[in-house]
Amino acid sequence: MEYVYSVLVMIGIYTIMASSFNLIIGFGGLISIAHPIFFALSAYASALVNLHWGVPIPLAILLGTLFAAAMSVMLSLPSLRISGDYLLIASMGFQLGFVEVIKNVDFAGGAGGLTGIASIYSGPSRSPAFVVTTLTIAATVVSVVHWLTHGEYGRAIRAMRDDEECFASLGRNPMAIKITIFAVGSALAGLAGALYAHYFQFLSPEQFGITQSALILTMVVVGGMGSTWGPVVGALLLTALPQAITFLNLPPSVMAPLQGMLYTGLVLLFLFVRPAGLVAKRLGQ
Repeated sequence: MEYVYSVLVMIGIYTIMASSFNLIIGFGGLISIAHPIFFALSAYASALVNLHWGVPIPLAILLGTLFAAAMSVMLSLPSLRISGDYLLIASMGFQLGFVEVIKNVDFAGGAGGLTGIASIYSGPSRSPAFVVTTLTIAATVVSVVHWLTHGEYGRAIRAMRDDEECFASLGRNPMAIKITIFAVGSALAGLAGALYAHYFQFLSPEQFGITQSALILTMVVVGGMGSTWGPVVGALLLTALPQAITFLNLPPSVMAPLQGMLYTGLVLLFLFVRPAGLVAKRLGQ
């Protein structure tokens, strides 16, 4: 039963990740692959301030989330002022650089990973309580993203995404919207990371590499980029599918490349066969 609980927690965490990434790339049109790094930044920050300074876990999660948002602003301010391509390059460099830094910082566990992270809940009801908490937060995040993208501000986001120059000519500030949605999306990814840290109680640099970027992108593309429910469907499918593959009992040397090929193959397949994804966005989104 513990296995089922862990899968449900991962579904909730990936739903938060995919929905927040969809806000950035699907609704905002901002091309970045560093989403797992904001997940990692918050996970490490939340775990470390609790582990070394005794900050209560709820406050540690909040601090980790805010730290991820602040770091996203530091990344987006210089890169978004030039062009979207520079955000992609900057995010890639930021991701690769961060992973290497963590591997060499003993304070954060180094290459061996960070252990001894405290859990929010304890006792026999720990896992069920965490499932309820994570799925409730995931549902709230989906609702927040829907609310943010389907009102007046959502129309401004789509107008900025579709024609930035025309949008600016109307006296609106596209940079402000870009930085805002990038920060909000990264903060939500940070929230997911903090939840992950305090549930699994172990963090390793290898968990936040390019493979994770490919997984989150696949969830959004397969589910339906620019739709509210697409990332939810993508998170459900892409969390369950790797679990099914594990029952094949393949060696790790085969499993990792197979998962990478699976994510890449699904993205290419859907881009050619069904670009709108499993849940197509409504007209005007």
